[in-house]
Amino acid sequence: MEIRPLNVIVYNQDKVDINDVVAPPYDVIDSGYQDELYGRSAYNIVRLILAKGENRYEDAKRDFEKWLEEGILKQLDKPCILYIVQKYVNEKGQNIERKGFIARNKIEEFGKGSIFPHEFTMGGPKADRLKLVSACKAFFSQIFMVYSDITMLMENNIGKKISQTKPFIDVKDDKGVQNLVWLIDDENDIKAIQDMMKYKTLLIADGHHRYETSMNYSKEHPENDEAKFVMSYFTNLDDENLIVYPTHRIITKEFDKEDILDSVKKYYEIEEFDFNAENKDNVKEKFLQKIEEENKKQITMGLILRGVNKFYVLKLKPEALNLVDAPEVLKKLDLTVLHELIITKELGYSKEQQMAQEGIKYIKQEQEAFDMIDTGKACASFIMAYPKMQDIRDISSAGYKMPQKSTYFYPKLLSGLAINPLWSK
Repeated sequence: MEIRPLNVIVYNQDKVDINDVVAPPYDVIDSGYQDELYGRSAYNIVRLILAKGENRYEDAKRDFEKWLEEGILKQLDKPCILYIVQKYVNEKGQNIERKGFIARNKIEEFGKGSIFPHEFTMGGPKADRLKLVSACKAFFSQIFMVYSDITMLMENNIGKKISQTKPFIDVKDDKGVQNLVWLIDDENDIKAIQDMMKYKTLLIADGHHRYETSMNYSKEHPENDEAKFVMSYFTNLDDENLIVYPTHRIITKEFDKEDILDSVKKYYEIEEFDFNAENKDNVKEKFLQKIEEENKKQITMGLILRGVNKFYVLKLKPEALNLVDAPEVLKKLDLTVLHELIITKELGYSKEQQMAQEGIKYIKQEQEAFDMIDTGKACASFIMAYPKMQDIRDISSAGYKMPQKSTYFYPKLLSGLAINPLWSK
């Protein structure tokens, strides 16, 4: 894998407060949050990645060029790689420090090189992002890539050394995640990173639409050498601080709870956890622990039903796997089994309904999955175990893709930390 440093464009922190101008990726910003970000600053990155109005791509181009002229944005003198540490506390109360770096990687076709996708994508977002890139001649957000390095070069060597200095950027996002950014511009350090990554296989963890956009733009502009590379964030799957979170399945279409239980019993052994108002939190904690413990041994998930003071741990019966029509490597996934046997076969959802989330929702936050039952907004929530990175790697390297919304890599990467221009310095 060919890696290059960035001729990076960054915010001029002498002219703006970095806290006011960064934003999450465009695809997690709803209209209300968009308005909030617009109100924070006339230079918030949302005005580029998600401009308003009928001519929003031209508006983004106009603002981008204007900010460069005014010095709000500036291009750094030396090519560099950005080292990032993201500090947060997860739902289990653990202090996590996810480490990674932002650089450029050569664009490759899937299946013809060393880059593999792991989820299905849809056409609309790709067309939207291509119009933005074509107008602005720049990438404003990173692809999220995962690689393997048991030597932990970045974490224990280069990153450890540079993190002893003052960070170039120190900013907290709206979820309380602290983002610390350092610039790596030493030629020896850059070469060491390039050598480390030379023979690596990369898995796209997040940003499939943006990566496919970069491929399309590169094909449209074969004369542009800069367009042959895309800005990516790279993090090491051998670092215990990289945690992949599940995406839970919420049934919002009305079903009788006994019918759901009867369907589940055909394929799963059920362990019940009774609770009342006084002990619900304690029982819930044991319930979630049980899901994770059992999932290490066999496919296991949880089920909660509206109006029932029980949590259900579902352990797949071994013979049920024979009923799943999928390649063997995909049968290792709890979501493959859930969608094939329960959601499609028993509950009758079509593939189109599942893709469009009609009568079913895919929710990342565990607490929200419980709240939708408690507030009566759903009749059932399937609580998924934490995905195994090895399963993701096996499926991708075998040339298959996981079900839609299978994984959730948290924290998201902030937009506004780095901009990758598609022109030579």
